[in-house]
Amino acid sequence: MSAWTHRHILDLSTFSREDYAAVLELAHRFSAMPVTGARRLPALQGRLVATLFFEPSTRTRSSFELAAKRLSADVSSFSPSSSSLSKGESLLDTARTYVAMGADVLVVRHRCTGVPRQLAEALERTGERTVVLNGGDGLHSHPSQGLLDLYTLAQHFNPSHPLPEALRGRRIVIVGDVLHSRVARSNLWALTACGADVILCGPPSLVPEAFAQFVAQPPPGQATDPVADRGSLTVVRNLDDALAGADAVMTLRLQKERMRQHMLTSLDRYHRDFGLSHERLQACQVAIPVLHPGPVNRGVEMSGALLDDLSANRVEDQVRNGIPIRMALLYLMAAAESPLPL
Repeated sequence: MSAWTHRHILDLSTFSREDYAAVLELAHRFSAMPVTGARRLPALQGRLVATLFFEPSTRTRSSFELAAKRLSADVSSFSPSSSSLSKGESLLDTARTYVAMGADVLVVRHRCTGVPRQLAEALERTGERTVVLNGGDGLHSHPSQGLLDLYTLAQHFNPSHPLPEALRGRRIVIVGDVLHSRVARSNLWALTACGADVILCGPPSLVPEAFAQFVAQPPPGQATDPVADRGSLTVVRNLDDALAGADAVMTLRLQKERMRQHMLTSLDRYHRDFGLSHERLQACQVAIPVLHPGPVNRGVEMSGALLDDLSANRVEDQVRNGIPIRMALLYLMAAAESPLPL
């Protein structure tokens, strides 16, 4: 495993292919642990992981907390509704409160882009040792979701050796609300870094043509791209055309809460044009894995029959893989501070 150099984990655009390999390799080892029973690894014993979620979450928050507990960390959960935020305390002061209580890792989710980075930079300026892991910020990034999606696909293509090489040359379709999706943005960095060719599909209001250039330039704030030879990225408007020859497809939730204007004529028409179903997948000619980061709007992004067919979709695998991926991230971040047992 290569040396880990990331103090904070804020955005997958900074990851090299070796970084992806390190996370997936470690997650694969953690995935062999029993999901029930009392067995825990002592890797983070004595460490405190605080989950500061200023936005609702089920899967991400729960799996981070389970991941931390399986590594024997102490866990503290923040709830905005019962916190001093209601009394006027600032977000930074809230974070500093957890730092003062000894938090080693802050997992931060916020509806505004850039909040985890701002917290990380503020802690750096004052010399704090606490590290920040982005649990999802605005329309910007969701690193752990991008990594668990990557792991789920690598696991499908090469179950015994699910590493980045399993994605090279694969045709991966992402369909739906790319514009409002931090998950899609993280997946674009991750999948192309591993050599996959990504096809984006959806109406122009949700998949602007500009996304075809998303990974064409060095990531923001970086002089060079840490990945020298990324896979391609194209936009295709017709879903049947996009699915032809595809190796996998991911559909995204319509994020109506983030839409600032009416961007669709009707949900029925959207499902007819861009929804996934058993019938629609026949365009692929072979069975391909179907992913969705959740939660799913039944009958909109995916038919109820397809969602209930666990032989056709990998939605539950994505949820299951969230725990070992987040274990790997917590372990690597803590190990960067001091050597840890495994």
